[in-house]
Amino acid sequence: MWLKLFLLLLYFLMLFVLARFFEAIVWCETGIFATRLVDPVTLSFKKLKTILECRGLGYSGLPEKKDVRELVEKSGDLMEGELYSALKNEEEASETVSSTTFSGEMHFYELVEDTKDGIWLVQVIAKDRHPLVSKVNWNKMVRKVSQFGIRTGTFNCSNDSRYCRKRGWLKSTLIMSVPQTNTSKGKVMLKEYNGNKIETEQIFKWMTTRIASRIKTIHYTNQLMDEWNKSDQYQVKMYLFAKLDQPPAFFSALSVKFTGRIEFIFVDVQNWNSQDYLKAIGVQQIPSYLLKTPEGSYRYGNSTGEFMSLNAMDAFLRSIQPEVNDLFVLSLVMVNLMAWMDLFITQGATIKRFVVLISTLGTYNSLLIISWLPILGLLQLPYLDSFYEYSLKVLRYADTTTLASWVRADWSFYSSHPALFLSTYLGHGLLIDYFEKKRRRNNNDDEINANNLEWLSSLWDWYTSYLFHPIVSFQNFPIESDWDDDPNLLLERLAFPDLWLRPLIPTDYIKNLPTWHFKCDAQSEEEAAENCQESDCESENETKTETELSDDERRAAQSRSKEECLGGSLPDCTCVTKNFEDSPNARKCKGTCSTKDNFEPDWSTWPGDMLQCTECVVCLEHFGSGCILMGLPCGHVFHQQCIVVWLAGGKHCCPVCRWPSYKMKPYRPLPPPPRQRQQPASLLGLTAY
Repeated sequence: MWLKLFLLLLYFLMLFVLARFFEAIVWCETGIFATRLVDPVTLSFKKLKTILECRGLGYSGLPEKKDVRELVEKSGDLMEGELYSALKNEEEASETVSSTTFSGEMHFYELVEDTKDGIWLVQVIAKDRHPLVSKVNWNKMVRKVSQFGIRTGTFNCSNDSRYCRKRGWLKSTLIMSVPQTNTSKGKVMLKEYNGNKIETEQIFKWMTTRIASRIKTIHYTNQLMDEWNKSDQYQVKMYLFAKLDQPPAFFSALSVKFTGRIEFIFVDVQNWNSQDYLKAIGVQQIPSYLLKTPEGSYRYGNSTGEFMSLNAMDAFLRSIQPEVNDLFVLSLVMVNLMAWMDLFITQGATIKRFVVLISTLGTYNSLLIISWLPILGLLQLPYLDSFYEYSLKVLRYADTTTLASWVRADWSFYSSHPALFLSTYLGHGLLIDYFEKKRRRNNNDDEINANNLEWLSSLWDWYTSYLFHPIVSFQNFPIESDWDDDPNLLLERLAFPDLWLRPLIPTDYIKNLPTWHFKCDAQSEEEAAENCQESDCESENETKTETELSDDERRAAQSRSKEECLGGSLPDCTCVTKNFEDSPNARKCKGTCSTKDNFEPDWSTWPGDMLQCTECVVCLEHFGSGCILMGLPCGHVFHQQCIVVWLAGGKHCCPVCRWPSYKMKPYRPLPPPPRQRQQPASLLGLTAY
């Protein structure tokens, strides 16, 4: 995760450097920067009208270029970047802008009346009537108001005539929805258009007048000083000092968007003779946009990217006074950009890359939502108000720097050019893929050469193993219960071949099973060799059998046995005359010997949780002295060689009780071993001396 975060920050740094590179290219070609002021006198009449359109100022009563130019100057300074954005928006204005079609009362209430921080313009078409605005003019109106964040829609009374009668919409009209108060989540008022002229400019002027009425307007100097020194709920205030009849539409629209967070105030200085009061509060020129915070005042428009447009000022105010939803959206974008890095970091098959990507997207987004739930709960606590205010203070200090203005300008630039953003992200990802592939190739990683079919095959093996793989664990149970009563055992037994698919169980647990040597009590191997009447211990590399021996060889072997064995018998255990443990071809010692005295196996060498026995049920042979034994979690004991072959063959259970060989059984005290009666030598088939 930290690697992806580092790569993402590296990508943002690359975007920052690339933006400065573009600025250098523009400066080399034209000799100007985006922050350079533009003299409106040098602009054509069409460009001046385009600027007024973007700022939201009406010019229908100004037929001459001089009047239009003065209106542009009164609304604020014009920069090269704003002019470029305005011309670009005009070219894209021909594209169709979406408009909502309401299906009924609930749809209308949910989107319009329940929206507390947005503006709606709705055309109501009465039943069996024609619309008030023609289709062509309505499309123009939609494009004109959409650039100020105003949403549009059409309500046809034929879909819900009862609601139209309830509202009194008996004829076709236009309805505008605007929040009524300056508090967040306040009431919404619906205003009906009652003008005589059905023209785009007249309707737009009616809308901007209604929206501007929400903004506090100051006409006198004493009102300004009282407002400037007043301390109320709004810690951040945005002032506009201008010689205009009403503020621009983008300024009024922002006042609705930031309802409850920032207070917008319009100061009309048309009739002010003295500007001493303005200089006292830091206003050096008219027009001027001034941001007042508890830390001081900041003049908007002096830094990079601070244009007199809706998008530029919206980005600036969001960074100064963000809300929780803004931070959540920012974190969501960052997390998803980090997750998409997995597409390039992951090496191997193409399908593998996308499977890992989908898994990472789901994991990261789930963790993000889970992480935000406690954060939202903490923000509701009154004890954190001081921490919240301190965080906003630090954020305001950081966002009024030159570096922050560059970042906002780059954000606006790349968001308006999504193709450039995606292409640079793809190029950055391909570079990551190249270096990661080169690093793994140097490490001799075979994963990068796997194709889709091979990876899908390995994925299927993993998936089936995950579904039917019992958990390999040697942890003790918290309570003592018989395995037959364990409800989990039935599910685990479904993994055996007799009942279900064969599970893919690793055999690493076999090396952790207990092993030890079998010994007889009170006798060493040398004594056992002396007392043993005859031994059947053989090695696997012997090629002759007893039937192949000649009579002389057989008589010599019997003579050696009598000479080596001094008489007596061993208990019901197997003894050896040679130690075959270190020989790779050694076999298990077999044969039963008895002694004169009733000796038994040395049980002190056995683990305490193992059942005492003298025979391996796999090969059905007795244990020989010195042979290696292995025990299972259930307590049953076998020859090591026999049980390893059994388990490695895929039978991961005890041959006796069928308890899983990879799972520890609850511990219970073992009963004392039953004493075995000494049988006559004749029953053992031996001759006692």
